[in-house]
Amino acid sequence: MKYIDLTLPTPAENLACDEALLELCESGGEGELLRFWEPTEHFVVLGYANRASVEADLAACEARKIGVFRRCSGGGTVLQGPGCLNYSLILSIADSGPLQTIAGTNRFILERHKTALQPILNAEIEIQGCTDLAIHSRAQRDGVPAALLKFSGNAQRRKRKFLIFHGTFLLDFSLALIEAVLPMPSRQPDYREQRSHTRFLTNLGLPAGDIKRAFREAWGASEIREDIPVEAIAELVATRYGVADWNFRS
Repeated sequence: MKYIDLTLPTPAENLACDEALLELCESGGEGELLRFWEPTEHFVVLGYANRASVEADLAACEARKIGVFRRCSGGGTVLQGPGCLNYSLILSIADSGPLQTIAGTNRFILERHKTALQPILNAEIEIQGCTDLAIHSRAQRDGVPAALLKFSGNAQRRKRKFLIFHGTFLLDFSLALIEAVLPMPSRQPDYREQRSHTRFLTNLGLPAGDIKRAFREAWGASEIREDIPVEAIAELVATRYGVADWNFRS
């Protein structure tokens, strides 16, 4: 497996890059890939089927000049920005094995991530919901008893030969800003128990490099891929990720 550690200048380009890399692998232009990127500005990312008017406070986003974008995979709406680490795994779908199904893929990948991260976290990691990683708080916070706190959300998109599984780690992110621009999600896992964003989420407080190293080792990603499909990314920005009709469609 090769890896790419690359953050492009804009949110639209970074989201388009993930889809372009998936299409590159699907077309036979590359094998499996692992990408890392770290946002330099705040922006909302809707899951493929989400409605912007429901999952984001658009007035609050506009007041704070926070853009709203849509990704190619499912899952819920998130706020991205400095203090987040994103990764994208593009894996080949074998004729048999755990990647044959959505649930099998979720479990296979998240179990590997749990194993990779456990040695560098001083807390027990749990897989919760469909694709969340969470840890137990060490003590009560804001008067709330110790509970499971989410630090990573993930999603996938599947093609015929390859799939992309990507997600975000909260490292040193403004949880209060999430509270300001995202309402309570229309769908939530049972373990959330109706908690607000600030009481449900937590930062890991780890350097991004620690997680990158753990993931490269876990997936055997030792070779750097030097180039990216620049033209395909530009086309996707022009036709989808940079277009209001795509980002705000119902």
